[in-house]
Amino acid sequence: MRTEVVSEPGAPDRPNEDFAGVGLPASGQGGCVIVLDGVTPPPDGTGCLHSVHWFTARLGGALTELTVSRGDLTLREILEQAIARTAAAHGATCDLSHPRTPQATVVLSRWSAETVEFLVLSDSVLLLRSPDGTVTPVLDDRLDRVPRASLASDAIADATVRNKEGGFFTAAADPAVAARAVTGTVPSAEVRALAALTDGATRWTEKFREGDWTALLDVVRKEGARALVGRVRELEAADREERVFLRRSKTHDDATVVYVEL
Repeated sequence: MRTEVVSEPGAPDRPNEDFAGVGLPASGQGGCVIVLDGVTPPPDGTGCLHSVHWFTARLGGALTELTVSRGDLTLREILEQAIARTAAAHGATCDLSHPRTPQATVVLSRWSAETVEFLVLSDSVLLLRSPDGTVTPVLDDRLDRVPRASLASDAIADATVRNKEGGFFTAAADPAVAARAVTGTVPSAEVRALAALTDGATRWTEKFREGDWTALLDVVRKEGARALVGRVRELEAADREERVFLRRSKTHDDATVVYVEL
């Protein structure tokens, strides 16, 4: 099995808010991938004493442990328990009802000899490559379907669409959000490789339009995950003032890629 994990901060003077993990059970049977993209908070705070990277480390650690050790649970149940466990770790000191309490997007996949299971919540992406080379993206596109006016400011988004019906959802402090995740299962024989990516890495396809999902996965497969992130950084630097690709909230974003050939 070939595995690559690359995670780079958007700026060297700022902590990386992404989380990446690969878990292999002690039995040697199957494995899992976890990728989280922490949501950068607004300047006026989150109601929490803890940083976003503290939150993603806690949630990612819980997801890794549960996915490896609890094969009896569904991925939604694993996400639900991991969110509850993380919330309990700071509920006594922080306002978890704040709309910007630390939160993250989620990609979670678990495979065995028989099946590949997956879960995606918000705008990180999972790509599945079949034996014939066909690439299938697993997407939660609710954020893309939100009216742009609803995202005009942090205050408007928090009041109208963030973790609200008709808007989009992230993993924050409410375990019930696990029911909102996009999930599915495919036979293992239909998957030869998978890649989990945060939106800092998928910019190559989604923002800069350099190639489709198949082309993106080909870059990772042939040149490596770091090559994809390097290409994104070059494109960002060439468009530093965001004059061409205006729908970027920041010039450089944390970028994470986990690639596995099964």
